[in-house]
Amino acid sequence: MSLTNDQIRQIEEVLKMSLRNKFQNYNPEPAVMPFHTRLLGKDRLALYSFIHSLNTNFGTSIFEPVALTLASTKFKSAHAQATSGIQISSEAHKIIQNIMDKLTIAETLPNKIEEIAAIRAVCQIGEMESVKPTKVDVKIIGHDDTIYLFDIKTAKPNVGGFKEFKRTLLEWVAATLADNPNANIQTMIAIPYNPYDPQPYKRWTMRGMLDLPNELKVAEEFWDFLGGEGVYQDLLDCFERVGIELRTEIDDYFSRFNRQ
Repeated sequence: MSLTNDQIRQIEEVLKMSLRNKFQNYNPEPAVMPFHTRLLGKDRLALYSFIHSLNTNFGTSIFEPVALTLASTKFKSAHAQATSGIQISSEAHKIIQNIMDKLTIAETLPNKIEEIAAIRAVCQIGEMESVKPTKVDVKIIGHDDTIYLFDIKTAKPNVGGFKEFKRTLLEWVAATLADNPNANIQTMIAIPYNPYDPQPYKRWTMRGMLDLPNELKVAEEFWDFLGGEGVYQDLLDCFERVGIELRTEIDDYFSRFNRQ
């Protein structure tokens, strides 16, 4: 399944708007780096600083709206920065902590199907405690009413953060089931691209904490899931076309740093 002409137009407009907004609002932090400047030039240092700044909000400004555009034709609904729920039962909290404790000491291996079943069994038992879970980057509801909640991470997430990633995914399950105990819920980590390509993504770093087949989608797995097989390559083509179209604007923006 390829991108439709309308999807291509929407995605490319998102990219153009995001870059142009960044150009208008970006102010490099004042930092005197005389050795770097003389060696590389102000424009290259400005480009490095710009890319670093762009990376920090790539998820919300580009990946999330692109994901919504892709999912809009394949799923019933798609939303960014959604809420998984506002309460979790006290017994569900205990189950989550028990799961985390056992995974941390490697007493058990992650098994998302069993974990969801355990949480579902107690999702409305005990005190209903008000919570404010991490926002869901992308929430998708399928035509069969399956709920998919995605946490979009950087391409090389900190290994030490996987424990918190796992807890977030479990809390999303508990908060969703507190509202609807019968909901078909899937919570996953999404990695937008594989920085090791053409080598496989180094999933082993997550193996002890995440149920890899059921909690992780990397590069093609994520984008093709949202839009259909082959969409990932179409998406890369969109980025390339926009980069070519805006090449003069990009060059002009950074060349001004050499005139300062």
